Amino acid sequence: MNERTPPDAPDEAEDDPVYEEAALWVARLSSADATEADRRAFEAWSAADPAHAEAFAEMEAWRRTMKRAPDPRRRRLPKGLAALTALLGLAGLMGDPLGWVDRIRADAWTDRGRIEATTLPDGSRVDLNTDTALALRFTDGERGVALLRGEAVFDVVPDAGRPFIVRGNGVRARAVGTRFFVRVDGAAAPVGVAEGRVDVATDSGRTLLQAGEVAVRDEDGRPVARKGDVARAIAWREGTLTVSGQPLTQVLTELERYRRGRILLVDSALGSRRFSGTLDLRDTDAALDVLAAAMGLRLTRLTPLLVLVRTDF
Repeated sequence: MNERTPPDAPDEAEDDPVYEEAALWVARLSSADATEADRRAFEAWSAADPAHAEAFAEMEAWRRTMKRAPDPRRRRLPKGLAALTALLGLAGLMGDPLGWVDRIRADAWTDRGRIEATTLPDGSRVDLNTDTALALRFTDGERGVALLRGEAVFDVVPDAGRPFIVRGNGVRARAVGTRFFVRVDGAAAPVGVAEGRVDVATDSGRTLLQAGEVAVRDEDGRPVARKGDVARAIAWREGTLTVSGQPLTQVLTELERYRRGRILLVDSALGSRRFSGTLDLRDTDAALDVLAAAMGLRLTRLTPLLVLVRTDF
């Protein structure tokens, strides 16, 4: 039997090959497309050395802890800045276990905080928002796109013989020639149309969106057309977040999509206060400074991975 001492902190774990393998197994088995073959391979790996099972249990425990975003008022943070940095460093890997899987499967993807554009084989343009991945499923009869994660805006070249269809998170958006967005992270409006028309379908029903409309799901999961500010919704293509009267909690959640680490609101009562303005998504630290100045907030940057937000008075 190999005797080994587990790393004292997550940053040490990242340098240990056994813990690296354990982290990858946690990510793979958490994936929605994990197979029986994956599980059998994991069981063989785990049984090969008690240290494997121990490392896996530790990495899984860290993933679950990080996913819950602890409230610093109720939960004792690790002692010392180094321990806190290590904990949050592992959160970047384990808080989102499917990210690396989606990127391996993708034909185009962006890292967290990146916004990029690419041209598809048919000449259509796609803008990928932060932490987005997509895979192409082009055939002779269909230009298919699987949006694996994140959000994208599609400027579609017309082709009546080959419809352009985006699928993701149980939604199918079909267009011939148009500009529209699809978002698969659980947002209230997963599809919106800037130009043209898009047929939106789920397992529960379908609706036809016109320009200036978004699709929302009703309580039965059916897509329903609603008027929406689509231009504002896709302003991220220019690197800006424009909001009008949104609660602070929503604004911080949106900013957090564009940075590594966490933004924690220490004073929960502040969450309902509303903000209107434009923030720079390419510099989220500057965006936080704008919020602080406009709303009388105090920011405490404990590390590059953790910012605490509280009242300034």
